[in-house]
Amino acid sequence: MGERRGGRLMGALVGCLLILVFGPAPAGAVLGEQEASVKQDRQFLGGQTRLDDRETYRVHEITDASGAIIREYVSPAGTVFGISWQGPRVPNLQQLLGSYFVHLQEYALSQTRRRGAPLVIQKSDFVLTNGGHMRWYRGRAYVPSLVPANLSREVVQ
Repeated sequence: MGERRGGRLMGALVGCLLILVFGPAPAGAVLGEQEASVKQDRQFLGGQTRLDDRETYRVHEITDASGAIIREYVSPAGTVFGISWQGPRVPNLQQLLGSYFVHLQEYALSQTRRRGAPLVIQKSDFVLTNGGHMRWYRGRAYVPSLVPANLSREVVQ
């Protein structure tokens, strides 16, 4: 019985990953693109936005009705260099990652992750981590070359 339940759970996880990878993607703020598109994310998520204007970067925080929080980190040049999320579900990563989404697609096709382990993708110019459990997920993605020189990559949380 445990094997059957584990198989169903694994099947559900793979199914969720495939939906994330191949599902539809409305327009929105995109990793590596301009800050102006953050407004589209707020409208798409139907959430409340708060702007935290820090000394060397800005953080747009969007909270939706379910309590999910998405933070979009913007450089002084107006480029989205990082995105983080936490809440009851993983957001539409195809929407948020834009052209960097291909790294997640490649990973999904390779299926190299151990069951229960956090998802970690580290490329030369793209980093993504995602983990959690049903009803609570947390993750982040950033482009190291776009992180302002005076900031640590750990600022994306």
